[in-house]
Amino acid sequence: MIPLRDNIPSRTTPLVNYALIAVCTLVFLTQLTDQRGGGSILVERYGMIPKRVFHPDQVLVRAERVALVDNFGRVVKVVERPRELARTPFTPWLTVLTCIFLHGGWMHFLGNMWFLFIFGDNVEDRIGHFGYLLFYLVSGVAASVVHLMSDPASQVPTIGASGAIAAVMGAYSLLYPRAHVISLIPLFFFVEVIVLPAPVFLGIWFFLQFFQGVWSVTSTQTAGVAWWAHIGGFAFGFLIAGLLRTTGKTRPPVEQTRPRADHMMAYRYQR
Repeated sequence: MIPLRDNIPSRTTPLVNYALIAVCTLVFLTQLTDQRGGGSILVERYGMIPKRVFHPDQVLVRAERVALVDNFGRVVKVVERPRELARTPFTPWLTVLTCIFLHGGWMHFLGNMWFLFIFGDNVEDRIGHFGYLLFYLVSGVAASVVHLMSDPASQVPTIGASGAIAAVMGAYSLLYPRAHVISLIPLFFFVEVIVLPAPVFLGIWFFLQFFQGVWSVTSTQTAGVAWWAHIGGFAFGFLIAGLLRTTGKTRPPVEQTRPRADHMMAYRYQR
């Protein structure tokens, strides 16, 4: 399911949300222009590697495939050679934060930024600019820590804003229980556009993350996705949003009428 838009207007300009998207974009473009390792050096230096966090003095080595060529430039053989991972310039514990600004490719980057664009502005509208910035950063760290604890011996760098964005989605599901999301759903050779209640859309998303997370624990194969960071981030965002709402730290919600897929402009503010 791909969210196209929701039916919640924002009363304020989401300056922090735009700034977060801009920072992630700048970092990703820096990764693309990194000539030393095709972006891998930045990932190794600033991505979170669980084993390095718990064993900062240990040298980490990974097998790297190297193509051997003859005098005519033809590949003769592909061999694996050990290579030491690039070291982080600060304590590895800080990578639980820096990793949330890195991405592993165009689809990873664009998908994360689109979800943040769709749901982040409304959460920022409810908890304020500074509160939203603090919420996003702390949520990203919390999601990283959940993944850290789920696989402490891993030498694979963990990167991406998905955990922090999952927290934004968790907060959105609690703060806007009556919102609706226009969703694009590919069905084999067809594409369907439907309106889904936000709790249904986000609930299905969370269930898929949880299913994949459980499967990754019981399976001997991994897909390279930090499922438990998504799960932990969503749960953390939901709980923090509930705490803020209970203590009166959120602005009154924006109410809306039930939308149609072709008309989502009927809004009214809750009095």
